[in-house]
Amino acid sequence: MKAKGNQKTKVNIVTLGCSKNLVDSENLLTQLRGNGIDAEHESKNDNSNVVVINTCGFIDNAKQESIDTILRYIDAKENGLVDKIYVSGCLSQRYKDDMEREMPQVDAFFGSNELPAILKKFKADYKHELVGERLLTTPSHYAYMKIAEGCDRPCSFCAIPVMRGKHVSLPMEDLVKQAKNMAAKGTKELILIAQDLTYYGLDIYKKRNLSDLLRNLSDVEGIDWIRLQYAYPSGFPLDILDVMAERSNICKYIDMPLQHASSNMLKLMRRGIDRPKTEDLIKTIRDKVPDIAFRTTMIIGHPGETEKDFDELCSFVEEQRFDRLGAFTYSHEEHTHSYTMEDSIPQEEKEERQATIMAIQEGISAEMNEKKIGNTYKVLFDRKEGGYFIGRTEHDSPEVDNEVMVSAKDQYVRIGDFANVKINDAAEFDLFGDIVK
Repeated sequence: MKAKGNQKTKVNIVTLGCSKNLVDSENLLTQLRGNGIDAEHESKNDNSNVVVINTCGFIDNAKQESIDTILRYIDAKENGLVDKIYVSGCLSQRYKDDMEREMPQVDAFFGSNELPAILKKFKADYKHELVGERLLTTPSHYAYMKIAEGCDRPCSFCAIPVMRGKHVSLPMEDLVKQAKNMAAKGTKELILIAQDLTYYGLDIYKKRNLSDLLRNLSDVEGIDWIRLQYAYPSGFPLDILDVMAERSNICKYIDMPLQHASSNMLKLMRRGIDRPKTEDLIKTIRDKVPDIAFRTTMIIGHPGETEKDFDELCSFVEEQRFDRLGAFTYSHEEHTHSYTMEDSIPQEEKEERQATIMAIQEGISAEMNEKKIGNTYKVLFDRKEGGYFIGRTEHDSPEVDNEVMVSAKDQYVRIGDFANVKINDAAEFDLFGDIVK
């Protein structure tokens, strides 16, 4: 970082945590620039005199990363390298009083939904005409679209309702306008995100309305892929599957965090579903959309998880053969129902169980990828790296799923373009192939 003089305000926005936070940072970036303020996201030049740190407070590791980042900028401020530090987001929402007391060097703390208040610190107005507009920090060919804020679910382990509040859907017309604006600027893939996509519309339309939103977004010219992330299993609206089957630009992909398979654990976690209903739902989804890719996540070591529960989870993963699966060790979070239970499983045992689940999934993924050799897939290319053009099929979301590697030695494709790729080799989490005309 370079020393600061009497310079015009230049803002660096630092984002930690999930894609929902990234969208919040993009909206702040759009509003600041719309007010004529020089702002960048994750600036590499170290020449900003104001930093806004958009924090994550979800689990221990994320909280620690946020705290470490704040402390790094406090040190920079004390050395005259930045003038002001503003902290926003989930960690700030959750622990604002404690942080104000322990970090007096921070100029102001803001919660998760306080964009107008942040703008006031820059003597900037919230410009309603910019609703629907957004400067992207992702590559321009794909974008995350947050369709709702907050969550009404009672999951025992989750502090999101504390940090993000109740579920609030964004109006459909605003989302369609946003999609049209992004398509006009070259965005080809929309990744729909929310804490729970399936609740969309209940508050403003008095019914689950995700299927109507999908149809309207699907009609936007220039949007080639629409992807669903974070769909809750309990009360899942099956009409989504009809739209997915009807519309070619809705990816045959769903991210549904199941969190566990044992009925005992699902009850303790307050998930509103048991194992038989979960299995019935998975079968229905696969029957209605036969070539769908199913991504899920599991929490390992929640209070009350016995060896029998864990063995049941392992057998469930082996039986269901999910296309994608992530496993996370339980984090004991304040202000949650699970926090009232004893966190009795040692961290080492949690990590051993996590490694067991991921080893099972690695074998499944390797077998599934092997079967793709010889097939041809439509691939959207995200970047060039290490001698390869790297892209994804409709069955893969950015950063978390499998990638398709095409040698850049004797082949060429433009980043952000689609190409058909014939797969000729496979690893556990990567496919290798050649472009075919």
